[in-house]
Amino acid sequence: MLSSLVSNGQSLTPAPSERSVPWWSFTKTVLAVTALSLVRDGLVGLDDPILDQPFTLRQLLRHEAGLADYGELAEYHTAVANNEPAWSADQMMQRLEGARLRYSPGTAWRYSNVGYWLIGKLIERVTDLALEEAVSRRALTPLGLSSVRFAKTRADLQETSPGNPPNYDPAWVYHGLLIGPLSQAALLLDRLLTGHLLPTDLLQAMQTARTLGGPIPGRPWVTPGYGLGVMQGTTEGGLILCGHTGCGPGSVIAVYRISDGDPSACCAAFGTNVSEGAVEAHVVDQLKQALRNYV
Repeated sequence: MLSSLVSNGQSLTPAPSERSVPWWSFTKTVLAVTALSLVRDGLVGLDDPILDQPFTLRQLLRHEAGLADYGELAEYHTAVANNEPAWSADQMMQRLEGARLRYSPGTAWRYSNVGYWLIGKLIERVTDLALEEAVSRRALTPLGLSSVRFAKTRADLQETSPGNPPNYDPAWVYHGLLIGPLSQAALLLDRLLTGHLLPTDLLQAMQTARTLGGPIPGRPWVTPGYGLGVMQGTTEGGLILCGHTGCGPGSVIAVYRISDGDPSACCAAFGTNVSEGAVEAHVVDQLKQALRNYV
């Protein structure tokens, strides 16, 4: 298990290796940050219908837009397991019956990678830039990050940490798959939540979570929730975490920040052939220890 701990934007415990790892769904947090920078600059409204659809950016970011997800398709899992090349985005949408909504936007919750693919499309349309360039200019560079990029080919993933299937096509992650050092993931979240990029009102909106039920077996969540591109909720011991977990074939990443008054800490952890719950529990333990050390 690799982990990197930061506090006040400074690395406390460098990761054992600074080799890049796939950020999986932590990429959603970075896409959310990029989209919210557009809201900050008045280029798009958080609660305006977007992309000629009946849902808003807020609903997309919170997984409340009514969209389905390709993860529910058995043929998707079969194709990935067989190391097949990714379907085109049009083929993926056709298999999901296009953009047919499963519920009225804002009335329910359903995790959807498709929603974040649409967020990427919105970013490209509003900025008139390729997604990689827009994310770099609006999120990565302003937060002082380097060595973070989108994986485009199978060869890109072969350069990352051991444990990733050598033939996995990153195009299966339709909203894009960032790869980079763990320390960069921890720094991004810490600097974001300490106000280095977005104004207070947008940070508050980002961390206003929809509660998603009670405890999750095998995971440290007691009251899990989802905000604007972040998972946020209470864990065992009453601690409130904000960040994101991501998993893909063979590996899991979890990046979370905890604040208890003045002291705060942020931890990113990565494990291969382990469960989401195991990596999240490791992060919680690291953050608890960081707060004890602060005192």
